[in-house]
Amino acid sequence: MRNSQVTKLFALMAIVWSAVACGPNSSGSSEVSAPASGSPAAMDAAAGTTVEWPVTRCGTYSGEGCAPTSDRVDVERPKFSNPTQITNPLFPISALDSVVLLGEVDGLPFRSETTLIPGTQIVTVDGEPIEVVVSQYTAFLDGRIEEVAIDRYAQADDGSVWYLGEDVFDYRDGAVAITEGTWLAGRDGPPAMIMPAAPQAGDVFRAENVIGVVFEEIVVKAIDQTVDGPRGPVSGVVIMQELHLDGSVSDKIFAPGYGEFDSSHGADVEALALALPNDAIDEVVPAELRLLSTSAWGILENARLEDWEAANPTLSRMQNLWQELVAKNYPPRVVDAMNRALEALMSAVTEASVDASSQAAVDVAQSALDLELLYRGNVEVDRFHLHAQQLRVHAAANDLAGVTGEVAVLEWIRDRLASSLNATRLADLDAELRTLRGASNAGNVAAAADHAARAAAQLRSP
Repeated sequence: MRNSQVTKLFALMAIVWSAVACGPNSSGSSEVSAPASGSPAAMDAAAGTTVEWPVTRCGTYSGEGCAPTSDRVDVERPKFSNPTQITNPLFPISALDSVVLLGEVDGLPFRSETTLIPGTQIVTVDGEPIEVVVSQYTAFLDGRIEEVAIDRYAQADDGSVWYLGEDVFDYRDGAVAITEGTWLAGRDGPPAMIMPAAPQAGDVFRAENVIGVVFEEIVVKAIDQTVDGPRGPVSGVVIMQELHLDGSVSDKIFAPGYGEFDSSHGADVEALALALPNDAIDEVVPAELRLLSTSAWGILENARLEDWEAANPTLSRMQNLWQELVAKNYPPRVVDAMNRALEALMSAVTEASVDASSQAAVDVAQSALDLELLYRGNVEVDRFHLHAQQLRVHAAANDLAGVTGEVAVLEWIRDRLASSLNATRLADLDAELRTLRGASNAGNVAAAADHAARAAAQLRSP
């Protein structure tokens, strides 16, 4: 199951499974409600009983390693009077427009983008409708789409934040291969506390608690710590330890104004690079940064034409521009990524390698776009253009898996953009994306590259 038709099939199945009764309501939200008739939960409801909540069994494979239930702070059912106003500083998801994490997993570069999706949904738990905010988490490993999760959160009246489910799409060779890990509160199990109102050392709670499907138990190890942030020291940090299904543990750091800040598991690190509006810079985008982005796209075209005579002076100019910019107080993880990308670009241009120069140019553009995010906020149109260019790079290498994966990325970015486009532009974009998906399904990488370029140009036009 490696073709893109499977991607759509899995996506459709997940939508049906997550939302038996789902549709827009008058407030712009959608409803995710009761389980299908005949399911265990539905039969419990028919019998006048409710699903056990909280689940107190240990959810590790061995059934061992969990803290005593008496240590848990998530055993009382919370009340949700105003659930989409998430003000908890350690998990401020409703106030975070865009978050970028960078790091390394399995020895490969890791990147994730978390974007708040406009609108809300309703999740029904034991007959109680709970309005939730929705975010899209997209992860990349070695530059390729690895996972997408649609996450649902709500804040209880006491200030604690609760996780009410996720739709999970794990990608292999550009297509959805696994959807295990998908769960919905009220259908599969109880809501899960993602952050206490005021965590204290020794607190225990479960961030995922559907036994046999997903499980994470958290122990608060320390509070009121200080760490280095994207733009300086951040105080009030909480350090936690997470117990996984297999009994292994990893460390997590949560920071006020940011939420999840750092996650470490052995040599694997996923660390916050920047978050908006927390790290926003109230200035216009520097001309040097704009020119750096433009020059990256210029070198990409030079590489496609094998015009190295033009590429070399452009590269020298880019290095000079970066020397002027690097003196600014930019997030260090983005600076490191830019340094690596520029070094790779210099080597590739020196060797006159079309493929390597093209990829390095895209990588430079991505880091430049991350820095522009600090000044401009929403950059989804430019992210669409970025991934359209990445698709073209894969197409030039006749890499169908890479092309298929980038089609999926463009489709997910479309969802981030939808509320900002008028009906006509959205319809035009959807039509182009359908044609793009058809070309990818047919294995026609050249046609896919053409339609990706057309869709990006359509979005960037006035």
